[in-house]
Amino acid sequence: MRVTRALPFASGSPLDTLPLSLVPLAPRGLRAAALEAAFLAGRALLYPAGMVQERYVPPPAAGPDGVLSRPAGTPRGADRTGAPGARRRHRPPVLLLHGFIDNRSVFTLLRRSLARHGWHDVCAFNYSPLTCDIRCAAARLAEYVEEVCESSGRRRIDVVAHSLGGLVARYYAQRMGGDARIRTLVTLGSPHAGTRAVPLLSAHPLVRQIRPGSEVIEELAGPAPGCRTRFVAFWSDLDQVMVPAEAARLDHPDLDVRNVRVHGLGHLALLAHGEVAAGVRDELAAGARRHRAPRGSAGAA
Repeated sequence: MRVTRALPFASGSPLDTLPLSLVPLAPRGLRAAALEAAFLAGRALLYPAGMVQERYVPPPAAGPDGVLSRPAGTPRGADRTGAPGARRRHRPPVLLLHGFIDNRSVFTLLRRSLARHGWHDVCAFNYSPLTCDIRCAAARLAEYVEEVCESSGRRRIDVVAHSLGGLVARYYAQRMGGDARIRTLVTLGSPHAGTRAVPLLSAHPLVRQIRPGSEVIEELAGPAPGCRTRFVAFWSDLDQVMVPAEAARLDHPDLDVRNVRVHGLGHLALLAHGEVAAGVRDELAAGARRHRAPRGSAGAA
């Protein structure tokens, strides 16, 4: 099943109808470039803090009704953030997976957003910046996922991945049996169809693997009958790392996919924008509703 929707970032101006090659010359493109520059500066400051792999520690156990225990002084009916409203059920762990030559610190803002809205079981996995093969990174991811499932007592988890991390997680889910563990995989600016950007880095084996027509891209395009993971691919019309921008869409006849188009954000800003974070939370919650739906029902696709 393939579904496409768009997040409401568009200005509604005639600029939205220009060819993508002309958009960077428009004010909307300049705003996107400014956001990218600001986020890149923040990344440089945070990068050292994320170099060490964190140890997964499960949150406090849920009670008999599935509700997390409340700290002393927290009003009844509030979640652990103190926000009023319906009681929060103990959601499955969410694993965050970074992109090329990056680390877990890239998710600082998104992780904070998840925590504020009731996702208290969130972890991040670092694969080595020296990794030269997506398959090797997927094998290491598989080991970490097993650790999370064993420690948390959960059979399946959700994954949110940026850029190259999306291909690593997809390879694990689609080609290594990881669909038994990953319930929902949300990708942000991942080159599902391969990208032609940054040709000067083609000497790096990982960069060659994310080129259109590479062995890995062709392998992922092959049949995947019965894959149980639900995929959600966020892609932006101003993502300069995806060439063409539509390369971050996921189109596969055997996969359960929702493509979400984002207007006016660059590759790094996908991790920092509040409305993208809200969209990620919505998709994770939708996956939970589908998981609870009775067998044979349509679910919340």
